[in-house]
Amino acid sequence: MKKIVIFGTGDVAELAHFYMTHDSERRIAAFCADGDQIQSKAFCGLPVVPFENVQKEFPADRFDLFIALSYNKLNETRARKYTEAKAKGYTLASYVSTRSVTWPDLTIGDNCFIMENQTIQPFVKIGNNVTLWSGNHVGHGAVIDDHVFVTSHVVISGHVKVGAFSFLGVNCTLKDGITLAPKTVVGAGATVLSNTQENGVYTGPKAELRARDASRIRYFTHTKYTER
Repeated sequence: MKKIVIFGTGDVAELAHFYMTHDSERRIAAFCADGDQIQSKAFCGLPVVPFENVQKEFPADRFDLFIALSYNKLNETRARKYTEAKAKGYTLASYVSTRSVTWPDLTIGDNCFIMENQTIQPFVKIGNNVTLWSGNHVGHGAVIDDHVFVTSHVVISGHVKVGAFSFLGVNCTLKDGITLAPKTVVGAGATVLSNTQENGVYTGPKAELRARDASRIRYFTHTKYTER
């Protein structure tokens, strides 16, 4: 298999290097970044080359690329670099943690980063350039379109469709059978029970300060408390 050049020199790139090195047969050859963003010639002990010149040192017929970026500008930055890398002729690698539960019928695109402790049920389809951080549930028959970022401990119920460029915050829940329109943002802890509108932002209840001295609380539930 071809070695991989990782685009990026931030936290996601460092994690991609770690996961692929310790949980993959693929090997990392180097990193690359836009020339005006390079601050060091080395990262994780490997060379960093300008993205503008990457084809000269690491040609597409001998190396694959992986775009290791987060959800900046609602995934548009990652999507743009994904498109630029494809235009340079590169095959974009995907990583799926061996510490996740998947089934042989899983359909997954390129440049996906799927971390540990996922439960991905049968008949799931995941598009291109999708990130699933650790510990999510993806129900049977769910579809995740291109350029989506899913954080941690998200519940995507059965037959949900997540539109392109969407962002799902920590601990959010999507009811079965609904459709998230493209560029939907779901905040941490929110529960979405019906279809969303494009570019919509959906947030859930926030925690409120109920007492100012926790040491005085004698008994509490999720709705009330009593003090000493």
